[in-house]
Amino acid sequence: MVSVPTDVRQADPVLPQPRGALSSAVISSLRGTVTALPPYEDVMSAEPYGGDLHLALYALYELHYRGFGGVAGDREWDPDLLRLRGRLEQRFLTTLRADVPGNPGIDEALAGLLAEPVGDDGNSVSHYLHDEGELWQVREYAALRSLYHLKEADPHAWVIPRLRGRAKAAMVAIEFDEFGAGRAENIHARLFANLMADLGLDPSYGSYLDVAPDEVLATVNLMSLLGLHRSLRGALVGHFASVEVTSSPGSRRLAGAMRRVAAGPAAELFYDEHVEADAVHEQVVRRDVIGGLLADEPGLEDDVVFGIEATGFLEERLSGHLLANWRGGRTALRGPLDDGAPGA
Repeated sequence: MVSVPTDVRQADPVLPQPRGALSSAVISSLRGTVTALPPYEDVMSAEPYGGDLHLALYALYELHYRGFGGVAGDREWDPDLLRLRGRLEQRFLTTLRADVPGNPGIDEALAGLLAEPVGDDGNSVSHYLHDEGELWQVREYAALRSLYHLKEADPHAWVIPRLRGRAKAAMVAIEFDEFGAGRAENIHARLFANLMADLGLDPSYGSYLDVAPDEVLATVNLMSLLGLHRSLRGALVGHFASVEVTSSPGSRRLAGAMRRVAAGPAAELFYDEHVEADAVHEQVVRRDVIGGLLADEPGLEDDVVFGIEATGFLEERLSGHLLANWRGGRTALRGPLDDGAPGA
């Protein structure tokens, strides 16, 4: 087992390579080499799920997390960057609301999350990796998921001051587990870094941003978008419910995949931990986080449902991309991890 030390300070994340005009302007602005940002018309005509828009948005969101090396901390509140971020969010969110299926009630939405398929439905990454995935595919999956898992639970923590009573108490209890229950070595982000080390991957924060497919940027950006806006607190709770309710069975399959490809004990531990912890969290989320929120603010039911539905929509897009490439024997990433990704 390869363990990443907790007391070693990692270098600041580096700015990514642009994927188009929008992300190029943002990254150049953060470098201090350009002051002109894209006009409203250019943002509104951009592909709403495309890599250019989502890399621009991702880079702006990272200013609220760990930032980038060489970028001043006060750029987080730069009014021009915030104005651009709002336009990028508008383009993404407006399209997402139009594309997400109709709004069922909360009971129906939660029932959909609980309806675990008996076998592989053809679009399940965890089933694929469990049943037939190869080591190079497991490594790719870990690399692209590192964009979230190395800051696991951070986007959801933003909702805590926006809740009260039973919902807040339950949310804090779950987040306490996510952050290691007071032990740095058990923080879930740290456990994922250990998983990456077992797989021979670089566990540094943001190390695989440049090779991550466009589809994964949208899934991570959704969490940040919902977390940073108080008006979207209900949708963030819906997103959190989607993650926690579906995590345990999916993690059980991924733990099996790690064992089958001999990924290593730390890789197995990460998913074993989620099988156990998230089975408990699922009950608390449904009963106390969602139940408590809607008891206090019943008008947020549609927002909670939207968070659930939007999460599923974007995850299905990502699954389709991964499986189409893997079944064709091709890498699902934008470039090679090292020498082990076919087709790179």
